[in-house]
Amino acid sequence: MSRIGKRPVDLPSGVTASVSGQTVEVKGPKGARSFTATDDVSLAVEDNTVTITPRGGSKRARQQWGMSRTQIANCVTGVTAGFKKELEINGVGYRAALQGNTLVLNLGLSHDVNFDVPDGVTVTCPKQTQIIVEGIDQQQVGQVAAKIREWRKPEPYKGKGIKYKEEYIFRKEGKKK
Repeated sequence: MSRIGKRPVDLPSGVTASVSGQTVEVKGPKGARSFTATDDVSLAVEDNTVTITPRGGSKRARQQWGMSRTQIANCVTGVTAGFKKELEINGVGYRAALQGNTLVLNLGLSHDVNFDVPDGVTVTCPKQTQIIVEGIDQQQVGQVAAKIREWRKPEPYKGKGIKYKEEYIFRKEGKKK
């Protein structure tokens, strides 16, 4: 039995969900998201909750049960609170600025990096050394943050680069004489 799949997804006030076939459409104050489940699970909306039940006892049906419940819960979280990733830039002369819909990064390269922000994601720079990525799709927010971080990953000696706010950088000791 899936411990995650057993729990129904509660819909807070202001959020509506509708099921058509294997697709769940969730609408809330921040927007709308949809998730299409596989044929291994069945979906139902009743009394401001979405319940997911497996069809049969196969291993694949049990796997899809918990995964589908989590995906629907992420849709509900996205349209109510949204998702957010915070990045920090460490290094002398390293900075970020937002120009329209383009994030301009100075990362010690011979040129500035121009990163076009995709639709559905909001990027802000409250400080020159801080980047905040927000949106209603958890996967897209994480992907955009990872692409920004990929331009200059933090190095282990001085910690220079772009890192997640909560990320710990394992430091190495430099050469000794």
